[in-house]
Amino acid sequence: MRFATMNPATGQTIRTFDALDDAALEKRLERAHAAFAAWRRTSFAERAERMRKAADLLYAEKERLARIAAEEMGKPIAAARAEVEKCAWVCRHYADHAAEMLADEPVEIEGKRAWVRHLPLGPVLAVMPWNFPFWQVFRFAAPALMAGNVGLLKHAPSVPQCALAVEEIFARAGFPEGVFQNLFIDHDQVARILGDARIAAATLTGSDLAGAAVASVAGRHLKKTVLELGGSDPFVVMPSADLEAAARTGVTARNVNSGQSCIAAKRFILHEDVYERFTELFLDGLSRLKVGDPLEEDTQIGPLATAGIRDGVAAQVDDAVAKGARVLVGGKPIEGPGFYYPPTVLVDVPQSARAFSEEVFGPVALFFRVRDIDEAIALANATPFGLGSSVWTNDPAEQARFVDEIEAGLTFVNAMVSSDPRLPFGGVKHSGYGRELARDGILEFVNRKAVLVGA
Repeated sequence: MRFATMNPATGQTIRTFDALDDAALEKRLERAHAAFAAWRRTSFAERAERMRKAADLLYAEKERLARIAAEEMGKPIAAARAEVEKCAWVCRHYADHAAEMLADEPVEIEGKRAWVRHLPLGPVLAVMPWNFPFWQVFRFAAPALMAGNVGLLKHAPSVPQCALAVEEIFARAGFPEGVFQNLFIDHDQVARILGDARIAAATLTGSDLAGAAVASVAGRHLKKTVLELGGSDPFVVMPSADLEAAARTGVTARNVNSGQSCIAAKRFILHEDVYERFTELFLDGLSRLKVGDPLEEDTQIGPLATAGIRDGVAAQVDDAVAKGARVLVGGKPIEGPGFYYPPTVLVDVPQSARAFSEEVFGPVALFFRVRDIDEAIALANATPFGLGSSVWTNDPAEQARFVDEIEAGLTFVNAMVSSDPRLPFGGVKHSGYGRELARDGILEFVNRKAVLVGA
């Protein structure tokens, strides 16, 4: 198997890399095993010093790194730069707070001393996606390494240069050899690694099918897993909402990363009293977006990452239209070089359409009209996914119901869903289990050991 960098703006292959053979992979596994024995004994201060250096390198070299992402998976350059800066933020966040997060927790037991201690698990395999090729990795690696674990990265085959750049940042920041390694491996090798006794746990961000496959193998070997999978996030707008703010945010939320985000707003559930006005405002906002070369500073929508992703989105739209949906804008791939698909709005989408129940991983918004909050909540939950949700209402009673009743790992009220190092991130149902970020994220890959000392 070869890993290829293909520029999605042109369709041209830039560079290829060979996969690791079994002998080379064995060396890396042994290196990780040896590195963990030493790394787990380092102090939080030592780890934090290196993690802050990684943050400094990310800030200093954000232009170089952003260009790699733009050329490798089509991310608009301004968004790619912001992604690198966010990686620096998560590194500094855990450098500053890991010691406090993992401090011993005293437990009062009469006549004895007792506490909970947090100890690292070991080498953790991270299977990561292409859509946020730096952020997804660093939001795993920063807490995992600060906890004393070591990381092995199996990145998406389409972003090999991003994978190498992450490995290089950690090496130059002073992390010892073997503490963080990139693995150019195929799916069969992933299954073998999960069965290796030297691997303590695994985390995956990707599709629900990929998550189920990794969880199945890990489960057979009793390995801890954290899965952050797909989403079909509802964006609910009620009559009391600020419609201009909601529509403006909705345009951004649907088209972030050219629509290729698990927490992008995908299903717009609009109360009938505001449906027409919101649609008008939304379409006006879409018309102002620039689709084009991701290396141009003012581009807001770049190409989709691969030809397969573009064709998959087109097939979902065509299926919906064939079953009765209407296209208000967009709806067909953009002709010419590259893998471009325009911002699109579908209405009257029937339940029989694939797009109704599947995640649409591109700039396609589905609009639905509802009569009341009960219907809005029922439709919001009418999906196998449960990652994020955004609700727009200024009615406190409605806000409380949405927070309690929408089946999702995140509900943002009058705000766009985003990931933040200070908040736990993850989903329910087919969107996975476990949490990343915040204290919850660093606790996923530690042994919470109960300790009791008798009199």
